[in-house]
Amino acid sequence: MLIDFFILMKAELMITLIIFILLFLKLGNREWTNDSFLHLINLLLLVNLASGFFFSKEGVLFGDMFKTNDLLRLEKNILNLGTLLISLQSYSWLKKHKHVPEFYILLLSTLLGLFFMISANNLLMFYLALELATIPLAALSNFDLDKRRSSEAAFKMIISSAFSSGLLLFGISLLYGTTGSLNLPEISLHLNGSALQIFSFILLLAGFGFKVSAVPFHLWTADVYEGAPVAITSYFSVISKGAFLFAMVSILYNVFNLPAGNWYNMIFLLSVVTMITGNLFALRQQNMKRFLAFSSIAQVGFILIGLSGQSAEGAASVIYFILVYLFSNLGAFGVISLVSAVTGKENLDDYRGLYKTNPLLCWALAISLFSLAGIPPTAGFFGKFFLLLAGAGTAHLPEGQGNYLLITIGALNMIVSLYYYLVVIKVMFMDRNNNPIETIKTPLQSKIALLICIAGILITGLASGAYNYIYSLVK
Repeated sequence: MLIDFFILMKAELMITLIIFILLFLKLGNREWTNDSFLHLINLLLLVNLASGFFFSKEGVLFGDMFKTNDLLRLEKNILNLGTLLISLQSYSWLKKHKHVPEFYILLLSTLLGLFFMISANNLLMFYLALELATIPLAALSNFDLDKRRSSEAAFKMIISSAFSSGLLLFGISLLYGTTGSLNLPEISLHLNGSALQIFSFILLLAGFGFKVSAVPFHLWTADVYEGAPVAITSYFSVISKGAFLFAMVSILYNVFNLPAGNWYNMIFLLSVVTMITGNLFALRQQNMKRFLAFSSIAQVGFILIGLSGQSAEGAASVIYFILVYLFSNLGAFGVISLVSAVTGKENLDDYRGLYKTNPLLCWALAISLFSLAGIPPTAGFFGKFFLLLAGAGTAHLPEGQGNYLLITIGALNMIVSLYYYLVVIKVMFMDRNNNPIETIKTPLQSKIALLICIAGILITGLASGAYNYIYSLVK
């Protein structure tokens, strides 16, 4: 029985163990250099990632409040991989920082909360896990302690998180009042489509909208992304957002997937508004972090297209796209993080003529942007293709009818997004600059992270095994 407990909670226990190791090292008498500490933590994160592929089983714990299965284990492995890549990419920044142990303790505490949230089979546990993930993340937003905009980012993050958490808690309380249960399987059995239940669902959807930066709940995103350190911005954009999308898929498909609680029209509206707003604002951005902030908002709009499919294909396409998005976005943020750490430059104009001095970094960023734009043969093309395919075959429509309106809007937005991604590539490869950024010496850790991202962009697109495996777990 004890062995089953350790196997079922393996991912959470591994993160907890690493946090305790970091605490002991921080409180110990030995003074660790930043280089030594970073090598050690990257090794621990690698061991943590490898452990996710062994000794797995399905089951529940804590009176059915916690559950795990092969699909949830895959989602946690995706987040583990993203956290390791962010750690490797942040080497140039962290080796100069005074509070490296504190950074990782907060980061892993957030990851632990996200893991519990993904495995939550009870809304109360879901909310507690959400708060465990959110509070350390707000502190990380202020980790550039000498920059005022970092403090401003943390303040905006706390205010928006408090408001969204309040909406979620209010929706949960109304759902409990109308169904008499907080367990997700039991809630689905007591849904009858009453006005109070629809209102509670709207509150839950609004809370999720804040967390994934869907319009009109996105107003905090660009300011927080710009003010936070690049490592935390990439964590916001990929790990945090990916975890909430995983949870959103699970709750919408397993709890609210009933004709009486049809949520398709709400998702349709959110998707269209989010795509259009994210694309239009991305066109005018000059700061690279704000640019990727609005790019990520537009990507959420595409993800919502797949989510609207209300089918196994819809769930599989969302999870597959998050994996693709992880490689693509972290590839872009990896280059921006390195340039920012070495030169302190983050604006688009600073990248003019970058190809002359840093051709490899330019190609890494270009391939990542091609994937985000959905250009074949990158994985981003196949990710968006599966999302549009799932959205076209929406389950609630009569057989033989496709949702051509939503697909048309999505396709037009892909054209708009292609323009602003190509603008960045034009600036790097074609624009002249008499004083370009100097040649940047890329640390080995950053090179490894970028190579993994580029390989992931190419392999997950051209090899069909990734999507097929995810689909087999979903159905």
